[in-house]
Amino acid sequence: MKLIERKLYLDKMKSVVGTPDIKVITGVRRSGKSKLLESFKEYVEKSIPDHNIIHINFNLVKYEQLKDYHALYQYIDNAYVEGKSNFVLIDEVQLCPNFELTINSLHAEEKYDIYITGSNAFLLSSDLATLFTGRTFEIKVFPFSFAEYSEYFGFSDKYEAFDRYMLEGGMSGSYLYKEQEAKYDYIADVFDTLIVRDIRQKYNIRNMPLLNRLVDYLMDNISNLFSTRSITNALTDMPNKVNHITVNTYIQYLCNAFAFYRIRRYDIKGKKYLASNDKYYLSDHAFRYAKLGTKNLDHGRVLENIVAIELLRRGYEVYVGVLYKKEIDFVAIKRNEKVYIQVADNISDPTTFEREISPLLAIKDAYPKMVIARTRYEEYQYEGVRIIDIADWLK
Repeated sequence: MKLIERKLYLDKMKSVVGTPDIKVITGVRRSGKSKLLESFKEYVEKSIPDHNIIHINFNLVKYEQLKDYHALYQYIDNAYVEGKSNFVLIDEVQLCPNFELTINSLHAEEKYDIYITGSNAFLLSSDLATLFTGRTFEIKVFPFSFAEYSEYFGFSDKYEAFDRYMLEGGMSGSYLYKEQEAKYDYIADVFDTLIVRDIRQKYNIRNMPLLNRLVDYLMDNISNLFSTRSITNALTDMPNKVNHITVNTYIQYLCNAFAFYRIRRYDIKGKKYLASNDKYYLSDHAFRYAKLGTKNLDHGRVLENIVAIELLRRGYEVYVGVLYKKEIDFVAIKRNEKVYIQVADNISDPTTFEREISPLLAIKDAYPKMVIARTRYEEYQYEGVRIIDIADWLK
């Protein structure tokens, strides 16, 4: 498979070389965490003198005997070289039961620079502080961005590239298949056999029909605002009675595994976060097509999903904006930076353009505002609001 340098993530890893943190690479299954670890290994080999790399990939049979935390510790301890920079790289660490005992012990010795990846259901962002006694640094990996997709295929026409990216998404393992149907078979298989399987194993889920139905519902309703109770009410045709507490728990499991991302609401005027009604976006929009089909492409929803994930990829906190009963698709916040964003498929119709622009013009503060759409024109401004084609914004 062709490899490209995923500079965004690799730069983050380079920036923490030599720090005492335990570096944890997280992200949805098949998003490229293992390949990123290999790229980092190549960087260390080329750029850091007097290095010693201890690399363990639990996907490989040759490391089967290390799936005991005592054996894992002993192997690493024996491989340590005095006077060198000792890097410990462990892929799929969760396959070693009680791996955290080994990692914590290695960290306490202050002799190693530690980097690990693992299955998301077993290595949750929310659990890192509990698992590890040392400080952790999380590198959040997403499927291929549009910029990475364009680099991978070498497109010259950005608009043609984006049209294909909308259909194919960022799960790079699917790029090896020539037929679109085969690509979707691969993507659906990743979701069903890896993501859902991990969740089932981790949480011992017995009501799989409910989980599968919930997945389909969330996929079909990306970008819609709803509460747990409204979702529960929509699933009333299930054979057994559905409890909103169970639904909420299952949604949290799906978010823990990075299948979906929950986006909360933000009151722009009151400058406060709102508790009720959230939106959910897929970690990669192609999961929707692979699981539900392409009869209803619903470009507007998919564009919104792509923008939401790109904002998260760029390190923003992302919220749905609320102002005087009007909705702003996204309020993106990063430290002192804030930007208001509306997303649309086609704004050539004056009525549609007015609908998208009016909520932004109603915001009285001076933070940047933009409409992202498939304009296929160069960027321009309307009363201080940036109007930009989505392909340009993504690149």
